[in-house]
Amino acid sequence: MTVRAVLWDVDDTLFDYTGSDRAGALRHIEAEGLLSRYDTAEQALGLWREVMEVQFARFLAGELGFREHRRERARAFLGAPLGDREADAWFARYIAHYEAAWTLFPDARPALDALAPHYRQAVLSNSGTRHQKRKLRALGVRRRFERVLCADRVGWPKPDPRAFHAACAALRLAPGEVVYVGDQLQGDAVGARDAGLHAVWLDRTGETAEAVVPEGVRRIGGLGELPLLLRGVIDFGAPSTFG
Repeated sequence: MTVRAVLWDVDDTLFDYTGSDRAGALRHIEAEGLLSRYDTAEQALGLWREVMEVQFARFLAGELGFREHRRERARAFLGAPLGDREADAWFARYIAHYEAAWTLFPDARPALDALAPHYRQAVLSNSGTRHQKRKLRALGVRRRFERVLCADRVGWPKPDPRAFHAACAALRLAPGEVVYVGDQLQGDAVGARDAGLHAVWLDRTGETAEAVVPEGVRRIGGLGELPLLLRGVIDFGAPSTFG
């Protein structure tokens, strides 16, 4: 079956979420006069990351809405029972620093450009739809994607196979006609493979170079490798009909 579309993860795949969040969080913590509470900046950033992972998991589980998960992040990081308005204001000040640091990875735009003449492209993300669309517009790549599909509206987060199937259905394609590209081995690559899609794991750091790559998953170290992989390994070839 010819693969007709590339379905993308966004954060830490196309967009440097970790770098942008780290820079924004550190500027925010410093600006709020909170850095002196910690022995080192790394300790403060470690707590920031820990709180984010806990509260974002609650969002993915459906316990919290996207805005509510941000409020809980503010409360948990500060260890204070903030009211909604106060929590919103505190988190908004972080967002200003975070958005000032937004950046695509250097290989993202060239990869999108290389694939655009040949394959339909869309996004499947575990983030909030409005947030992700706004980010992609700010980064100048929103128009590259036929659809932007996120967990809050799809109804299921990755790696639930229903999330991948919903994305394929939105594109009116069978899972075997779609390849998924993401940075998480289990949540992105294995989840996509188990849902019947072609799976590409983007392992940017190489820290897991000794890891056994599961059967049915292909690993790349950067997006510059993707066009050649799709031409040479996976039977692609259907030109894009989008835009």
